[in-house]
Amino acid sequence: MTDNGMFVKDTGQGQTISRALIFEMLNKKFEKLPDIDKKLFSYGPIYLAGNAGFAGLVANSFFRRVLNVTQGRFTSSLPMAVLPCVEASANRHWSNQMMLCIHQYENQNMIGDLNCPTCTLIRGALVGVVGGGIYPILLALPVNAGLAARYNSAPMPEKGNMIRFWTNVSKPIVQKMYVVLLLQGLFGTYLSSKQFDIYLKMLKITDSDSEQLHG
Repeated sequence: MTDNGMFVKDTGQGQTISRALIFEMLNKKFEKLPDIDKKLFSYGPIYLAGNAGFAGLVANSFFRRVLNVTQGRFTSSLPMAVLPCVEASANRHWSNQMMLCIHQYENQNMIGDLNCPTCTLIRGALVGVVGGGIYPILLALPVNAGLAARYNSAPMPEKGNMIRFWTNVSKPIVQKMYVVLLLQGLFGTYLSSKQFDIYLKMLKITDSDSEQLHG
């Protein structure tokens, strides 16, 4: 397989096919899927992003309590409200790339030790835990640390002790968020598994474009 960013070469037929044609073909197949499959594919990442936003608000509340921050409630909550949009966009891009990956795998263009289902599950779990749990926690920390320093609501660490100080502050909050991280990981794994099944079901649908691609 050769890939220069614009074309994918079918080694079985010796044809060079544009990514645009592949995505157009997959979109047509997608429209023929049952409504429940289309809804799961379209709205699943949004639910994951919404959970990430909720996790961010929870972490933000914990940090505000620990640091005794009472000011800037809107300022500290705004990034957590914007987070779901960022997450939805990132997950949609990841899903589109996986569509192309599975299509190439189905055409025997992906050869080697890569196990696509396992890769999908691991990636889904990482997206759920990192993007849906750890990132919101890391985002809440500097926001509230800045507010605490600005309003002197809590003693700030000395320059040589900053890492240890913020580690000690964050550790009990992360422990409280273990359940959230676990649920996000499980949901991300479930979502990626279901989407992988939908892709395989979609690839079994035949149309004129797929016949042209294989022929």
